[in-house]
Amino acid sequence: MTRLSWRYGPEARSWALVSAVLALCALLLPPAPAARADTPLDLEAAGRVTDTVGALARRRVQVDAAIDRLRTTHHVQLYVTYVHDFSGRTGRTWADATADRNGLGPHDILLAVATNPRRFAVSADAESGFRKDQLALVEGTAIAPAVQAHDWAGAAIGAADGYAAVLSGEPVRPPVIRPGRSDPGGDGLVPGRRSTWLPVAGGAAACLGALYLCTRRGRAARRRRAGVTRDRPVLATTTEPGLARLAQPLTPLPDLEEEAARDLVGTDDAVHTSTEEILFATAQLGERATRRFAEAVAYARDELAVAFRLRQRLDETAYEDEDVRRHALDEICSRCTSANRRLDAESEAFDRLRGLKVNAALILDGAETVARALEPRVSAAEAVLTALAQCRAGPALEPVATHPAEARDRLAVAEAALAEARSALLVGSPRRAALSLRTAEAALSQAHVLAGAVLRHTHGLTAGPAPGPAARAVRAARGEVAAARDYIATHRGAVGCRARTLLAEARHLLAAATEATALTAAPRARDLARTARSLAEDDVAAYAPPVLPYPTLRGALLGGVVLATELLPPTFGGVGTRGRLGD
Repeated sequence: MTRLSWRYGPEARSWALVSAVLALCALLLPPAPAARADTPLDLEAAGRVTDTVGALARRRVQVDAAIDRLRTTHHVQLYVTYVHDFSGRTGRTWADATADRNGLGPHDILLAVATNPRRFAVSADAESGFRKDQLALVEGTAIAPAVQAHDWAGAAIGAADGYAAVLSGEPVRPPVIRPGRSDPGGDGLVPGRRSTWLPVAGGAAACLGALYLCTRRGRAARRRRAGVTRDRPVLATTTEPGLARLAQPLTPLPDLEEEAARDLVGTDDAVHTSTEEILFATAQLGERATRRFAEAVAYARDELAVAFRLRQRLDETAYEDEDVRRHALDEICSRCTSANRRLDAESEAFDRLRGLKVNAALILDGAETVARALEPRVSAAEAVLTALAQCRAGPALEPVATHPAEARDRLAVAEAALAEARSALLVGSPRRAALSLRTAEAALSQAHVLAGAVLRHTHGLTAGPAPGPAARAVRAARGEVAAARDYIATHRGAVGCRARTLLAEARHLLAAATEATALTAAPRARDLARTARSLAEDDVAAYAPPVLPYPTLRGALLGGVVLATELLPPTFGGVGTRGRLGD
């Protein structure tokens, strides 16, 4: 009989020792321990909830539903994990480490709940769009009461509903408390039970020590045979869990300055476009139907106003401390992100409400009515400017001298777009009709603003003096602010961040002025508005549009009637959705 001889190399001996360790652990461990996840863990791939302690029981479906509502409505993904404790770490460190380990992105939020000490933590990226005070509001109002009452499902539901409320501009409400078990999963194997862990640790340490010596000797023998005398250094190829969120590489300050400027300009454009389309939607459907979207625009406008004030403070004060500037710039970007996310979250519902494609014929009729009414308004602006030119010096009329011609230009763009929309409807192309209708609406809106600016300016030249020095000062400031506002709004395709910032500051000063402060605030607002207008004119003079198929599109690009990327009209929404008509 032939005998088989087995020779065990170093690798085989190593595996044998590993098997011995596993066998010893299997003998020493008590049967069926409860799952533990005290160290940062891998989230479940199949869902958004990782419950290692059985905290949710039959309420898992309710939690999943709340998370789905948040994702569907606001495009924010909430992850929730339940563990026994945070293994000696702070809750935030543990949550950030888990978020980093699982590669969560800027639009992902992780709620980590430790059931035994009744603690929780939230990990949200700096670019999540939520401000610190908003996150703290949700934590204090919607999460903490549930955690303290052992309502583990209520904590997740409260978080999802709370973030949705913030993005909708609604008050954050506490959850309805339904207490669960005080210590779910508390009967399993825990690190503090020495009677269980000491034998395991001792046996494992002994076997692993033998494994280490055996492996080291094998490696040394192989090195000697290969002529190698020392080990090569081992380089770490991974990042410590949590490091990406705890200490991300800082964006260079000049790059952050540019990012903040882009965010301000983009958000300002989005607010302008959304405001303009809300007016057409209200005329089509009524104020009650569009109230929800008007509130979203108001929220975005408020966030943008705060961001502009922060930008102005940075420009007014030469902060040499890089951390101070960085913090302010981060806050500017965060405010802009918050504004855009609110508008983006409402964009799909707004499309369903207006039904540009379904209601194209009705919307076309309304837009043609607006165009017909606008024609005599533009003619009146031309006539009054011509008349005043006979008795007023050129500088007095210079601020609006080109407005009638530009209004005619926008009106021509609108009429061409309306004709294209009617043609598209005749051949059964609702998508093409919708694109043309939005172009026409945007052009009509700007023609209306330009003509109105002429009439308002000329009225101010012919009106009598205001009673009292404060009322003289305030009226003059309002005129300058309105003139700068209209110019920037109708030339926003070329106007940069600085002019918009100064205009925002002028509007803030004028709105905050009281009878006691008017004599100082109004002249300051007037001067800021003048400077803003001057800077905007410089931006327009330096504007170099791309090569265009039709010369008439230059005015449309200059005014932001169409986007420079694909020459398509923007629509209601933030920077992420305002160009969606081309999709």
